[in-house]
Amino acid sequence: MQYKLQHTFGKIDIYLFDQLLKGTFEASEKVLDAGCGDGRNLVYFLNNGCDVYGIDTNPDAIEAIKVLSKILAPENPTENFSVAKTEDLPFSDGYFDLVISSAVLHFAESKAHFEKMLFEMWRVLKPGGYFFARLASDIGIENKVVQLGNGRYLLPDESERFLVNEDMLLGYNHALNAQMYEPIKTTNVQNRRCMTTWCLHKA
Repeated sequence: MQYKLQHTFGKIDIYLFDQLLKGTFEASEKVLDAGCGDGRNLVYFLNNGCDVYGIDTNPDAIEAIKVLSKILAPENPTENFSVAKTEDLPFSDGYFDLVISSAVLHFAESKAHFEKMLFEMWRVLKPGGYFFARLASDIGIENKVVQLGNGRYLLPDESERFLVNEDMLLGYNHALNAQMYEPIKTTNVQNRRCMTTWCLHKA
């Protein structure tokens, strides 16, 4: 059973999996994972005939996803995967039905860098498209993080991250003229770090 699940879904983010179970992305034919790594969140989409794209700053990760794509979806062009930065995506406006950003935005160096990445991903999303993000936040551990400046914090797990909070996310919802298709959800990992799921629909 475990092999069948991994063959179908890979080592997918559990909250992205939740959206697949709900059928949220059933009409999403053109998919971008911005910061795709080796493709753990793209297995399902490759297995189901989507037009799948990925970018990452790590050339080895891009080579790995190209190999995976050849195996799972030989018809999906390997040219769809490229070394690029999230703040400078090599795609035209409104190109994708779904943009995935899993554990990427919290590596922003500053608020300005965060916004460059966010607005660039929003730019390439079609009207009616979906944006799915998982990112670090201080929600629930506000008194346990240490401010370092430029929106970055030292977490109890000793990592350094750019952190958001609920008010920030709601403010970006307004700035993007976006609607949430799921409430903001945060997972607290034993008060050492918190990861928030942020799900937006583009009008």
